[in-house]
Amino acid sequence: MTSAPIPTVWILGDQLARTRGVLADRFPGECRVLLVESDALISSRRWHRQRLHLVLSAMGHLAAELRAEGFEVDHRRADTLAQGLRGHLDEFGPRRVVAMEPSSWQGRAMLERLPVELVRNDLFLCHYDDFASWSAGRKRLTMEDFYRWQRQRLGVLIDDGVDGPEPVGGRWNFDHDNREPPPRDGRAWPQIERFELDDIDREVLDRLPATTFGADPDGTWPVTRTQALLRLNEFVNDGLALFGPHEDAMLTAEWKLAHSVLASSMNLGLLHPGEVAAAAEAAYRRGVAPLSSVEGFIRQVIGWREYVWGVYWLWMPDYRASNALGATRPVPPAFTGQATTDMACVAGVIGHVHDHGFAHHIERLMVLGNLALTAGIEPGAMTEWMRASFVDGADWVMVPNVIGMALFADGGMMATKPYASGGAYINKMSDSCRSCRFDPKQRVGPDACPYTTLYWDFLARNADALASNHRMARPLAAMRRLSDLPAVRRHASEILARLDSGAL
Repeated sequence: MTSAPIPTVWILGDQLARTRGVLADRFPGECRVLLVESDALISSRRWHRQRLHLVLSAMGHLAAELRAEGFEVDHRRADTLAQGLRGHLDEFGPRRVVAMEPSSWQGRAMLERLPVELVRNDLFLCHYDDFASWSAGRKRLTMEDFYRWQRQRLGVLIDDGVDGPEPVGGRWNFDHDNREPPPRDGRAWPQIERFELDDIDREVLDRLPATTFGADPDGTWPVTRTQALLRLNEFVNDGLALFGPHEDAMLTAEWKLAHSVLASSMNLGLLHPGEVAAAAEAAYRRGVAPLSSVEGFIRQVIGWREYVWGVYWLWMPDYRASNALGATRPVPPAFTGQATTDMACVAGVIGHVHDHGFAHHIERLMVLGNLALTAGIEPGAMTEWMRASFVDGADWVMVPNVIGMALFADGGMMATKPYASGGAYINKMSDSCRSCRFDPKQRVGPDACPYTTLYWDFLARNADALASNHRMARPLAAMRRLSDLPAVRRHASEILARLDSGAL
């Protein structure tokens, strides 16, 4: 006997929030829940095993939790998301299908072509329509201006002052307090609990395609809200106080240091940025974490993360094709795991990616992004590789961060200058150079650091394109004063050839 038609709520794989979006205030019996695994998406790229497992396992766990709550759940696999919807419509004939606005531009365009009613995405603190309103009429969209606006309108780290609301501590930004190099005392860093893999985890693991790469899941990444809340509490209690001073530091033997590793949980909807920021602020108010660490972390959550989300929607879809510097090289084999490398910093970060599907923000920007920028790696290829390689690699995350922040492929829409540097920065902020065969102080010769050589070659190669950027005037002038610039550029050609072939 067929039950009477009821509405369907369609939950996408990065919207796994029970109390948000289309599931908020829903009760068993009044709707049916649809989750679709797309074979086309699964086979679309060479995913990291932990990235693909995380999404599929989290979907499976939500389906099981909803069934246990009493919901009718249609969790199906299909060639595409659209075909999954068609199969659901044919089988159940719902009165209507409701879904939350997707987090990707392509996803929204697809759902707008289907018989689906969209409701506002509430997994962020600033909807992209609100960001567009904030940005209207501004000559430049700086993250710092957006972050202060967010703090004020949300009342985060705000106190009542004599002349009205003011930032806690009298400053908006404590970034200068959070740039210490890595400590060399061998200290222990906060540990995290590994979650035991259950039957759902193992079933997903057994059917991952052979094309995936990286280490098997080890219980690092939360696949349920309960696990995500435990990870949040771990960070607030054990990691937050230590986070700030060394948030830009890199250690080969420490894949996360005191970073929160909460991005994947927020990106899947298991945690909301509002509750994460509130937990951090409460730790400061209780006196268990210093303001510099708390402000630095909150800036990442309600500032940078939401700013990236906003500019993604503001500038898409044309933004994805940006390539202002005309970069054309492929992603190097040293990144993809098809070759080893003598560059200790790259080997260390790629080791973190292999083992965890993760590298923290400075490793992404100043090791992977910096090399991709100075070597001239094609922005679209780099974006796709990073999206597939990181557990938090959503489209809206990677497109602005890679194209705008790391590769300056947008010509300065997002960053005020290219984040290019030689080996000196890596030597200061990491322990890699001590064990590396390359010397960060040398730019020519067999021991020259590839970062140092490619930095100067990058400036020479792009001098005309960067000439109008006032922040690049001094670096460009320094490049022109190099007496050995022709030799540097010849050596750069050799390095690039070796990078391409996997022999560097």
